[in-house]
Amino acid sequence: MNDPKVDFVKELLEQYPKWFSESGRMDLAQMTNKNYPYTSLFSPVQINRLTLKNRIVMGPMGNIDMAEELGRPSNKMIQYFGDRARGGAGLLTSGLIPISQAVDPTVTERGGKSYFPRIDSSRTVYSGWRDLAEIVHAYGSRFFIQLTAGLGRVGSPESLMTKFKLPVSASWNPNYYIPGVPCRPMTDGECHTIIKAAGQATADAKAALIDGVYLHGHEGYLLEQMTNPAFNRRKLGRFANWQNFGLDMVKEIRKRVGPNYPIMYRIDLSLALNETYGKRMDDVTCLKKFKKERTVAQTLNYMANLVKAGVDMFDVDLGCYDNWWLPHPPNSMPSGCFLPVARLVKEYFAHEKILSNAGLPVPVVAVGKLGYPDLAEQALRDGDCDLIMLARPLLADADWPNKAFAGDVKNIRPCIGDQEGCINEFVEGGHPQCSVNPRTGFEDVLERDLIPTASPKNVAVIGAGPAGIHAAIIAARRGHKVTIYEKTGRVGGMLVPGSQPKIKYEVKNYLAYLEHQLEVCSKKYDLKVELNASVTPESLKGKFDTIIVGVGGAPVAPKLPGIDQPNVIQAVDLFRNPELAANAKTVTVIGAGAVGCEAAHFLASEFGKKVTIIEMLPNVMPGLCTANRGHLIHELEALGIPLWNCTKLVSISGTTVSIKRNVSATVPSPYVTWTPLLPENIANPFAKAIQEDYQDQTLEADLVVLAMGLRPVRAFYEGCINTQAAPEVIQLGDAFQIGRVFEAVKAGFLVGRNL
Repeated sequence: MNDPKVDFVKELLEQYPKWFSESGRMDLAQMTNKNYPYTSLFSPVQINRLTLKNRIVMGPMGNIDMAEELGRPSNKMIQYFGDRARGGAGLLTSGLIPISQAVDPTVTERGGKSYFPRIDSSRTVYSGWRDLAEIVHAYGSRFFIQLTAGLGRVGSPESLMTKFKLPVSASWNPNYYIPGVPCRPMTDGECHTIIKAAGQATADAKAALIDGVYLHGHEGYLLEQMTNPAFNRRKLGRFANWQNFGLDMVKEIRKRVGPNYPIMYRIDLSLALNETYGKRMDDVTCLKKFKKERTVAQTLNYMANLVKAGVDMFDVDLGCYDNWWLPHPPNSMPSGCFLPVARLVKEYFAHEKILSNAGLPVPVVAVGKLGYPDLAEQALRDGDCDLIMLARPLLADADWPNKAFAGDVKNIRPCIGDQEGCINEFVEGGHPQCSVNPRTGFEDVLERDLIPTASPKNVAVIGAGPAGIHAAIIAARRGHKVTIYEKTGRVGGMLVPGSQPKIKYEVKNYLAYLEHQLEVCSKKYDLKVELNASVTPESLKGKFDTIIVGVGGAPVAPKLPGIDQPNVIQAVDLFRNPELAANAKTVTVIGAGAVGCEAAHFLASEFGKKVTIIEMLPNVMPGLCTANRGHLIHELEALGIPLWNCTKLVSISGTTVSIKRNVSATVPSPYVTWTPLLPENIANPFAKAIQEDYQDQTLEADLVVLAMGLRPVRAFYEGCINTQAAPEVIQLGDAFQIGRVFEAVKAGFLVGRNL
């Protein structure tokens, strides 16, 4: 089979921006039930000697900080998986579990403490795994443990400061987070240590009632660093052959657990670095070494050899940390993005007549934004794949499988792809959660069923944004009498304008879900929604026991000359009424946070406007999840949109925007996506100070779009307090502190739950 890389990976990546304007697969990216009943999705499948009850696999989401400090799965982790088993998934998989503590200094912290669960340390951890397996089995589901050889170059460089040890890798490679920190090559002896640890960990997993092992061989983690010539440039020894490390690991596992224990392998068909960065692979220092990445043909050959060694099943995607939006596709990526990858592998296995050591066809699991039952079912019917992997969708709604089986698709809570709770939260030091499901990660403390109130109250909710909606629905379900007052003609708050760009289709799905939940709740409980409602603290006084104020935030506008011109608008108003930009040819967006960058993308990609973004800070979209940030920057650059950081707005006069721009060579490039922004509390000792060399410049702009953030609107809350409008007044959402959907949903849920 010829190497299809040139006409496959490159063309696939080029298709992604176009999919939003095409019918077909994107039409299935909605919570509809056109393909119901989902007979393919809920048919059994055999993996080695193990039979799964359906084709739904819970994908690995890092279980960071969900275990005790020595690695035993905690009750939090056990209940988290128990909820997904109860929800009906056929196979659940853990997040990555390191087996390289003796070699890789990045997988533990000072004092030997672990932020990952462990199965390697001692028998003290086994009870947690047994408890986890047993609760999963109680609901008829299966559980695989995902073992990782380590983090290597994508591990925290803090090991150099806390342990005085360099991170490790296959060869001398730059650390992903701080490229100035080198990662040393492991010795062959250290490689053998990890391989032996994989065999032991698998034997321990089998003894702990775990149903299979899942090797973490993608995304540029240590197993892939050893098995991809992009990272493995060794010249001597057994592991100079980049396939041997992975093959030896699988053979060692087979030796320890026999032929019948399932082995799954996670792999990327291609790192897609050359396709992503093109000429930059020759120019950027920390990318140059990775140019000779594993080709598609080499990957397929390696996969065939892995099957011979004992692998039973694969899931396949694209990308690595250095183009992190590919293995972690954000809301700006299309649904079903890797189905063509799964199909290619299936066709290769069929063409080569490759069977597992159990004499079975090798199942291929599709990944990548498949959380829509119609899309998942269609992929199976079309033969794109054999199983469907859902990771974030099962964090958004643990009952996704049961609801899909029943055809209750409208009540599936959709993932919005912001990755703030599931990824960014643990990057910042927390544990996995979910922006739209406040119970995720708290199953151990928040029961599934709401406790009915013993003292029903008459409750007013002011503002029908996500915080207000959740407070109202939860309070009504508990037995309170609730009235929501919304000043506009539609519920959703900032979700309404935020769902307008085509790349925000997942937010649009979530908004439809909230509208449906309000409709259902209004019929079943004592909940009333008043739209286009004008209320004041005085008009509410004495009518309610509790007033919940969730009126949101107001856009910020600086006091600068020309800011009140008619051609100066807020981004939120642009999204509400795109006609405001109809006559503009050139647009300047002020502010390069997520809203500003999305507004620029919206104007350029959907309306063909010539857009420039200016930002006074050194970095664009700080704080946004690395995958979401990286992809949007990548797309803005592809659209030819100038990103001018370290640039201050001075004034606006007619169609001219006056700015002060720092043109110093020390200003960081805003287009860097191959190295992430570090958390605020992590210092980069290699960071260079930015020198100031400001120049006065002007831009021509028919339209100026302000995207400078929001400020809390406190007047209504303070009015309720000052007039003593009700015995209890609660402030939440953006009215309290400007935040994300993540904070708004959690606040509304907890207020409604505890009212």
